[in-house]
Parts: sequence; C-alpha cells; structure tokens
Amino acid sequence: MQRLSLIKQPILSVVNDHLVDYPSPSNINYLWGFGSLAGICLLIQIATGIFLAMHYTPHVDLAFLSVEHIMRDVEGGWFLRYMHANGASMFFIVVYIHMFRGLYYGSYASPRELVWILGVVILLLMIITAFIGYVLPWGQMSFWGATVITSLASAIPVVGDSVVTWLWGGFSVDNATLNRFFSLHYLMPFVIAGASIVHIAALHQYGSNNPLGVNSTVDKLPLYPYFFIKDLVAWVGFFIFFAVFLYFYPNTLGHPDNYIPANPMSTPAHIVPEWYFLWVYAILRSIPNKLGGVAAIALVFISLLILPFINTSQIRSSNFRPLHKKLYWLLVADCLLLGWIGMQPVEDPYILIGQLASVYFFLYFLVFLPALGKLEANLIHYKPAPAV
Repeated sequence: MQRLSLIKQPILSVVNDHLVDYPSPSNINYLWGFGSLAGICLLIQIATGIFLAMHYTPHVDLAFLSVEHIMRDVEGGWFLRYMHANGASMFFIVVYIHMFRGLYYGSYASPRELVWILGVVILLLMIITAFIGYVLPWGQMSFWGATVITSLASAIPVVGDSVVTWLWGGFSVDNATLNRFFSLHYLMPFVIAGASIVHIAALHQYGSNNPLGVNSTVDKLPLYPYFFIKDLVAWVGFFIFFAVFLYFYPNTLGHPDNYIPANPMSTPAHIVPEWYFLWVYAILRSIPNKLGGVAAIALVFISLLILPFINTSQIRSSNFRPLHKKLYWLLVADCLLLGWIGMQPVEDPYILIGQLASVYFFLYFLVFLPALGKLEANLIHYKPAPAV
C-alpha cells in the first residue's frame, strides 16, 4: 500500500502543478483558451480515428467502399466519419486562431522562444497528418491531390526522384502509397500528442504571456477553478459551432469530387486541397518554377521558426504598437486572401494577386517585423524638445 501511494503521488503532483494550481496571469482573456481547445480537438481526432481504423481497409480496391461501409452499415459510423473529417477542420481553425493570438500579443518573444518553435513544429506535423489522412478515402480529389503534392518532391536536386519513388512505394500513387499513408496517419497523432506535452512543459517553465505583455509574476491566480470555468464557457461555444457543421453541414468543408472513386485515367478539372491548406497552396502556385515553389513553402516555415530570433521589438503586445497592429491585420487579411486565391483556377488575375499576397506574407515576417522593432526603439528613446 505504501509503495502504491509512492507511485501515485508523483503523478498526482504533476497533474496538480500543471492543471490545478498552475499560476496564470489574472488578466488573460478568452483567446488564451484556444490552447486547451486544441488539446480537446486532438483527443477527438485520436478517439474517432481509432474507431474508424477498425472498419477501414487500406487497399486501392476496397478503401473507397470501406468508407461507404462505415457511413452506411456501421452503427454510428456516419457520426464517427463526419466528426473525424470536420474535426480536422475544427482543429485547424482553433490552432490558426491560437497562433494568430500569439503573433498579436508577442507570445514568441523571449523567454518563450521554445514554446513558439514547438508550436510551429506541431503545425507542420498537423499539415502532414491531415494531408496523408485526406488521401485515405481514395476519392478523385484524394488520389490526384496525393499525385500532385508528392510529385513536388521531384524538384529537389539530385535525390528528388528517389524521394518521390520512396513516398509512392513504387512508380505511381498506388496500393503501397495508400498502405504507408494509412500507417503514418495512425502514428502521427500520437507524435503530435507527445510534441504537445513538450509544448505545454516549455510554456509552464516561464508561464503564460498576457494581453499587456508585461511581467505578471505578482498577479496570478490558480488555473482551477477561475480559468477552468472561463475556458468551459469557450468549450461549450466551440461544441455548439462544431455541432452545427456536424449535424447540418457535414460536407460543406469537404470537396464533392471525393465522393467519386479514384480514377487514374480521369483528371479533375481543378485540383484543390482541403481549405486549411489553401493559403500554403496559393504561395506554392505563385512561383512558376516547381523548385522555387517548394523553396517558398520551406521559407514559410523557416520564417515562422526564426521569428523569435529576428524580432527586435522591446514591446510584446500589439495594443501598444499602433503601426504593427495595422501590419498585423493586413497579414490576417493577406492570409484570408491567399486562402481564396488557392481555390481559384491558375489564370490571370488570380496569379498576379497570389504573387502580391505571397510577397506581403514574406515581407511581414522577414522585413517589417525586424525593422519595426528598431524603428520603435528609436521612437521610444526620442525625446522631443520642451515647448517654449
């Protein structure tokens, strides 16, 4: 009995320190609840994915039929499938808001560099997981999306063709591709869960940021019950929003071509990824060269990863940075514009608009943020002459 209590005590202590008595700034608002919402979305995806895997068959001749079997014959299968498919969209909505909140309030600034970097890594893992999961229903858009995106690796000098062959497991997107994508899709959520735990541990090392961006060491409250109840309100609102899509508009965020079985002999008129990839896809399409497009996508994530180190501002919160606030909201509008461009055909004027939007995206991270911090520092130190 004594040994059992010794085993349980450290576990209870960790739970208490990080989920009950964890000190949080007293002035954080509802935007800080999207981190916990992201964790809930991940749990939903893992749980529904496990049950779906019990009925799914990763074979090119049976994958599409097995998904239809889940929808039509499995008790509650339609609910599981729609919850998993729409849950991916909800997950990305929550994470995007979570990251934009971090950008606005400067949550990437020292000493929270590792927290931001781990968040970007989690986003990249999510994108990979969602992409390979999108292939599994083996519909028209699944097949051709996999063909187009995996073919981009051929642009890599020297080893590109070998990488594509390895991804496909052969010389085309076929049964070997589907099998390895299914295996990876089952594994990746648990990798994301592990990365999320490390992300939380890194966050709790220095504590959460706050809307004022100031040191809040002396003004903190326990996570429970104050912020638990506050987050609970946000959770209820989120589940109402989720339920509306789940019960009334389950196919709104998907593509109708994915209800057509994959046909290698018939190319869709317009190949597009899921909506949460569209902003990246628009940047990719804006570069006329395949290698240049792949490099641009790599630069997107490099820009996000190095953000804490190229930031020069001494002020965290955009509430006190009027010029940055304008640039920030332009970035939000720019990302929405990129998402819209990603849905459009590759023709003028969409090509030009996408190129201009891509330029602003990189200017914001690589030019405006580093330069703006130095400009603000000069303005802070500038003292006008007293009035005569």
